[in-house]
Amino acid sequence: MLQQPVALIANAQILDTRNFKISSGKTIEIIDGRVSKIRDSNSDDVTCENAIDAAGKIIMPGLIDSHVHVTAATASLGDLADWSPNYAAARSSTLMKDMLLRGFTTVRDVAGADWGIADAVEEGYFQGPRIYFGGKALSQTGGHGDMRGPGRTFVDSHPCCPTIGVICDGVTEVRKASREQLRTGAHHIKIMLSGGVASPTDRVDSIQFSDSEIQAIVEEAEAANRYVAGHAYTAKAVNRGLRAGVRSIEHGNLIDDESVELFKEHGAFLVPTLVTYVHLKKDGEAAGLSAESRKKVDLVLNAGLDALGLATRGGVKIAFGTDLLGDMQKHQSEEFTIRAQVQTNEQIIASATTIGAELLGAEADLGAVQVGGHADLLLLSGNPLEEIRVLAEPETYLSGVIKAGMQQK
Repeated sequence: MLQQPVALIANAQILDTRNFKISSGKTIEIIDGRVSKIRDSNSDDVTCENAIDAAGKIIMPGLIDSHVHVTAATASLGDLADWSPNYAAARSSTLMKDMLLRGFTTVRDVAGADWGIADAVEEGYFQGPRIYFGGKALSQTGGHGDMRGPGRTFVDSHPCCPTIGVICDGVTEVRKASREQLRTGAHHIKIMLSGGVASPTDRVDSIQFSDSEIQAIVEEAEAANRYVAGHAYTAKAVNRGLRAGVRSIEHGNLIDDESVELFKEHGAFLVPTLVTYVHLKKDGEAAGLSAESRKKVDLVLNAGLDALGLATRGGVKIAFGTDLLGDMQKHQSEEFTIRAQVQTNEQIIASATTIGAELLGAEADLGAVQVGGHADLLLLSGNPLEEIRVLAEPETYLSGVIKAGMQQK
């Protein structure tokens, strides 16, 4: 693991992710992994120990991907139940390092990562982004988190089994399951509000969990000062989740006008994940996605952009997410250019910085180059305000990644 401390960055052009302006000729001072001062540069700065001369580069905050699965090293999620947790962690370490070197210094894992993965990154055993984890997603029997085929009955509910979900039915069971995830330090609870693509026995247009079950989960999360993230595609599933207090909707490809109003009424977030459908269609079979799951992709593939446009025009808070599985995770940065079909560069940048930070409740730490915030910084050889491909093509435009004041290699 190659990391070098950075004390200051001189001659920086800083991208303001709140006002979308560039400030030139600035020096960013870093102490203990945080930005301690932002001031005008002088000629002595570049001679300081552990200094970076950023002349000609634009500095922006590290990116936030609000929907990842760092343990999903295969698209065949049911196979994870047969993996050793040590093997799953080893595979996830490679995926996380790649995310970090693409400029994603923070990610929200919405099923799979646990306290062990997060601690391993925090303590430096794995090189990767900061992880806001939810542990195992909650699913009803036969729901999107139930990866058993129709002839399989056994479920390994051990917390160290590297599956993405836990099956629970009824108010008593969902309360206990919520508390189990929260006691491990989960930052949120992920629930399945509708069917999905990767699960073998449910329909995409099904609705899952009863109203009372959803309300119980929300109540448990709020009691712990946490929130609920809900997987949902159809407007019916999305809207009932929003009414029950679910704070973020994952995917939302089939939302309607009522959904937009409910998002705004409840101050909730939408996290579209458009790139995953493109590559599930193109690469899903090679990545291990079953034939049954591949048939479901078309139901949501073409609707995603329309939903993103509807939510954008309606003023919904939209965070950046990708949801890629297995080897398809290398396409993470393509989400930027896909969204550019219906969003402005400013809107896309905000989704991966300030809005992501707000979703995480970390506005003072993440999402902007700011005094007191984490020194999670990107050095770019182009201006993403002018060309969003600067973020979509890190291999060309990303000159450096700094996380917690350490330059990543």
